[in-house]
Amino acid sequence: MEKGTVTKWYRKEGESVQKGEPLLEIMSAKVTMDIEAPAAGVLSKIVVQDGSEVSPGTVLATIE
Repeated sequence: MEKGTVTKWYRKEGESVQKGEPLLEIMSAKVTMDIEAPAAGVLSKIVVQDGSEVSPGTVLATIE
């Protein structure tokens, strides 16, 4: 995947997340996929909002 678009966040800032649970949805030219939380904690900051185009390796959010 060269680029994708964030289509939906499943959690809001301040909500708890568990490692491995779906955190957001990204759509590329060929597929729509869920991105899992890489760690458990609290979603403290969403960096990339819905509708934003991103490249692989972009920081999407922070979990504390």
